[in-house]
Amino acid sequence: MDNFDVIVVGAGIVGLAHAYTAAQRGLRVCVVERDAACLGASIRNFGFITVTGQAPGDMWRRAMHSRDVWQAIAPQAGIDIVHRHLWLAAWRPEAHAVLEAFLRTPMAQDCALIDAADAQDRAPGLNLAQARSVLFSPHELRVESRTAVGLLARWLAEVHGVVFRFGETVHEVETPRVRTSRGTLRGERVVVCTNTELHGLFAGRIATHDLTLCRLQMLRVQPEAGFLLPGAVMTDLSLVRYEGYSGLPEAVALRERLMQEERASLDHGIHLIVVQSADGSLVVGDSHHYGDAPEPFASEAVDQLILRHLRSTLNLESAQVTERWTGVYPSSKTTPCVIDAPDDATRVVLVTSGSGASTGFGIAADVFDAW
Repeated sequence: MDNFDVIVVGAGIVGLAHAYTAAQRGLRVCVVERDAACLGASIRNFGFITVTGQAPGDMWRRAMHSRDVWQAIAPQAGIDIVHRHLWLAAWRPEAHAVLEAFLRTPMAQDCALIDAADAQDRAPGLNLAQARSVLFSPHELRVESRTAVGLLARWLAEVHGVVFRFGETVHEVETPRVRTSRGTLRGERVVVCTNTELHGLFAGRIATHDLTLCRLQMLRVQPEAGFLLPGAVMTDLSLVRYEGYSGLPEAVALRERLMQEERASLDHGIHLIVVQSADGSLVVGDSHHYGDAPEPFASEAVDQLILRHLRSTLNLESAQVTERWTGVYPSSKTTPCVIDAPDDATRVVLVTSGSGASTGFGIAADVFDAW
């Protein structure tokens, strides 16, 4: 029987964050992943490490920690930081009021509210002719999630001695015993990070957290040659979605106006995020639809709504869609993260806000600090 200090179930970014944190503390780590490679939510997102706008308190603190970890390990693991910073354009006076209120919170440290004309000079790729102001944040960074997750796993194996067992399903966890499709492992501690598998390991305990699944739609768009984003871009709709903004009293008036002007987008959970890849293409999204078994079929009408927001926000001469895909992650109405303890040696960790890349390393640090 193979013996480890820590066994992590799941090789998505949350699982890898726990593997990294354990290895950093001198522990012998094994990661067991049912698929031959990581194919879930961790590679179907923006790769956007979002700090500004995270829920106040623990999630913002975890995002700051995760950002610092990404900055430190990316060059070591051969992961490119594709671009940095966040530009959030406020089109409506109510959105400008939300940004002014946000600047009065502790989470706005080092952020600035820029006059739209000044922002236009600094970021000509944005269409700010009708904007009221732009929030600039220096905290964010972006990696290419499709490659970053695999590179991170390889680095953990080669440099930190983490053992990976891909293509192996975990059938049962009774710490220290972990029974898989290939045999039995022994781990003094076990962390279960199985993302959307709500009805598998520890299904009874997971059910008590009243989780559902969220399906999102995303696109890759090829702009004209030479088009350059100054960083990640968001707009008014994000201010009623990200809790760091939406929880402010000023967000009530903005939501009321958006319900009148952008009801279809709100109904589909759309808020615009645009990031750029090294090849110049744009990753654009996203929408949010909830259910216990979300259908895998993408809606062209939803894609067109997202593209309308894209075209009104950027100064694009062309915008050819080259890829479309969907992703799924667990979602909760009450908490952005579930950390459950079936026993003293076992933890079930699920990020329920779609922010695994942004907060996973911070969550893992909290889990091991409290253990």
